[in-house]
Amino acid sequence: MDLVNPIQIEKFLKGVNYPATKQDLVRAAEKNGGNEDVKRTLEKMPGHTFDSPKDVSEAIGKIE
Repeated sequence: MDLVNPIQIEKFLKGVNYPATKQDLVRAAEKNGGNEDVKRTLEKMPGHTFDSPKDVSEAIGKIE
């Protein structure tokens, strides 16, 4: 599996209303054409609720 960087992920999160749950983000990514790597990256993020795109980027940075 390849992790997808935050800049690429952002493209698939258009239209997300924050705060958003991890599941909200995965659904938005699927709707916007995100592939399995995008979905897996979102699912691996620590945390459950994200207040902004910056929170999402920081969480992706914490994936081990």
